[in-house]
Amino acid sequence: MKDLSLHPCFNEEAKHSQARVHLPVAPKCNIQCNYCNRLYDCCNESRPGVTSSVLMPIQASYYFKALKAKLNNLSVVGIAGPGDPFANPNETLATIELIEKEFPDMIFCLSSNGLDLAPYIDRISQLHVSHVTLTINSFNVKTLAKIYSWVRDGNKIYKGLDAARILLGRQLHCIKKLKERDIIVKINSVVIPGINDQEMEELAMKVASMGADTMNCIPMYPTANTLFENIEEPSKEMMMRIKAQISKYIKPMGHCARCRADAAGLLGHDNVEAMHMVRQFSTMAINKDGWKTRVAVATHDGLNIGLHLGEADELWIYEQTENGYRFVEKRKISLANECDSKWIDLCKKVLFDCQSVLVSGVGPMPITALQNNGIRVIQMKGLIDTGLDIAYSKKPVISLCKTEPFKCGSTCHGDRQGCR
Repeated sequence: MKDLSLHPCFNEEAKHSQARVHLPVAPKCNIQCNYCNRLYDCCNESRPGVTSSVLMPIQASYYFKALKAKLNNLSVVGIAGPGDPFANPNETLATIELIEKEFPDMIFCLSSNGLDLAPYIDRISQLHVSHVTLTINSFNVKTLAKIYSWVRDGNKIYKGLDAARILLGRQLHCIKKLKERDIIVKINSVVIPGINDQEMEELAMKVASMGADTMNCIPMYPTANTLFENIEEPSKEMMMRIKAQISKYIKPMGHCARCRADAAGLLGHDNVEAMHMVRQFSTMAINKDGWKTRVAVATHDGLNIGLHLGEADELWIYEQTENGYRFVEKRKISLANECDSKWIDLCKKVLFDCQSVLVSGVGPMPITALQNNGIRVIQMKGLIDTGLDIAYSKKPVISLCKTEPFKCGSTCHGDRQGCR
């Protein structure tokens, strides 16, 4: 029997002792909020919708097992993005299935906008998901039309009042259906000054009447390159007033840490090593081609791994023999200008027989392309022989060899054209 009191987000007494992990397996989103910009790969962003890496379900399961071995107080597995779990239902359900099979005592929770959740409620109940958070920002469709640029239902895009009606209708249906399955429901509401801050009391009254268990009012964080970037963050006085208002109807949550989609550790004290680990496991290749035996290296001297993938104009190719490692050849990188084509060409024309590539740094777009083609990306610094040992032994990169996270090479101009 699971002890649900160990969930640090739903039990304030547990937040100092129990750790949680968010697994970033859901990159796609089905709505566009006017306060959200989901660009990731920046360690300085601590807000929902942001992650340093995206994991495949099998990568997430390996990452979780490695993290569980380090954090014996890890009690909760959550999926909260960086998009919406049910815009990515296959990845979300597969991740839960893999972990639940091996760790049935873990508490599982999900955070969704509710648009596409309803068809999967029976399934998540069977998988023993006990907590679901729904983000509902208003009961007024005119207000919602201001908050969302669009809503995608299937292959059709809706805007304005039509989008608001569809989204709100689905959300309310989900509350009812989740409570029928005895799933704990938390309502997240993003407080946007001048937009919905006067509507939180009404929202609390209505969701409470539908059976919601708790409500978390989150101050909007002004984010660059969004329609609401110039709206000021709600004041502490405004948030205290709203908390007092909603507490008349529903239990307010008072210890939200506004977590990232790859958060891990205690609330408000994320584990730094986990940030490195999730990035490393995101490069773990799902290698379906067992005949790929060689390793490519981004190097300028044939001794050290010293180049960012976007800086390299050639890769040195090595293979393992009975007498140690053998240098095979240098392969020029002569690729298309378009980024999408560039990395596909790299896999097919340069790394066609390679199971791994050793680099000092790499961006998320090439990682995805390489990984999808069964090539493990190992980011590290140090001697080539050390990297080859890691590549052929399938071991994780030791901390002394890891590159600093989120840094490009010295010649990177930040224009995101070569290695994004």
